[in-house]
Amino acid sequence: MRVLILVLLVAASCGRREAEGSSGSDGHGSGPSATSDSAREQARFDAERRPEKVVEALGIGPGSRVADIGAGSGLLTVHLARAVRPGGQVIATDIDNAVLDLLQSRLAAAGLADVVERRVVAAEHPELEAASYDAILLAEVDHYFSDEIAWLKEATPALKPGGRIVISNRIHHRLRSLAAARSAGLELVSESTPVPTHFIAVFTTAGAPGSTRATGVAGGKVK
Repeated sequence: MRVLILVLLVAASCGRREAEGSSGSDGHGSGPSATSDSAREQARFDAERRPEKVVEALGIGPGSRVADIGAGSGLLTVHLARAVRPGGQVIATDIDNAVLDLLQSRLAAAGLADVVERRVVAAEHPELEAASYDAILLAEVDHYFSDEIAWLKEATPALKPGGRIVISNRIHHRLRSLAAARSAGLELVSESTPVPTHFIAVFTTAGAPGSTRATGVAGGKVK
């Protein structure tokens, strides 16, 4: 079972670009052709997924520290890096170092490599420092965990006071994601559907400001 889980997580990290609407470029190679392919891939992703809405949900800005879980090739990571400059940092985690190499190439091309720390982690553990993050992002990754509730419980102590966990995934994972977060002791602050295929849900720890009621819910009430 552990081997199967690891295989699924590797597939998730390597395939995140496709799940997020990539152009099909594999990100390898160098020179003008590879740069052009990467730019087209990023442009298509940005048009289809509206990453600015994820940044808005995270509530990050200059000086913020944010973790991008299962960052893959960095289509979202570049937007987080721009949002936290100057003075901020993005910790981009993945279980596959080769995928993080692709991320590094994307960041370098965008002039953002110094803002992001790449980190290879175990498949079932966040491996984030306690009380160190303004926000933790899980984009198209939480459904790959064998135990989403346990992962979220382990990640929660990494938040600073008032920090938030943001889950973005395809609509058909919505109820499962919301249920897992609730069972992990998180409270829904807001939910939106910026594009028809994906939802964004913002959570805080119980008792945090704004956590007592879900606001801005789109695409149906929380059950």
